[in-house]
Amino acid sequence: MQLREGTGFMDGYWAHAAAGHVELGESALDAAVREAAEELGVELLSSELKPLTVLHRRHADGSEPVDHRVDFFYECRTWSGEPRRMEPLKSADLRWWPVDELPEKLVDHERFVIEAHHSGQLTPIHSYGF
Repeated sequence: MQLREGTGFMDGYWAHAAAGHVELGESALDAAVREAAEELGVELLSSELKPLTVLHRRHADGSEPVDHRVDFFYECRTWSGEPRRMEPLKSADLRWWPVDELPEKLVDHERFVIEAHHSGQLTPIHSYGF
């Protein structure tokens, strides 16, 4: 996980190490591969990404369009390179956390996915914050 810093969104909270937005003309799988390279300096193969869930979530009071998101969560157990902080202006730290010792300050919808996956309760599609 990376400790968010300088992003303007949930700074001071831990979050999945590689995450971001799909760019114009890019598939969700391609975005995951690109974000892992940009944020962690590792190379993934899209064929190695296992879909975990799609999370339709609402943030804050939901009054703005930006408060509504759809997130794609993947699991990847094979990569090339050593994970490292590639964007030091956007993260203060990078580390592995045991699933039963997650940090207190963890982005809430990401905690939801991690805990649901760990407990076997994760389904292909979830809603969060509604």
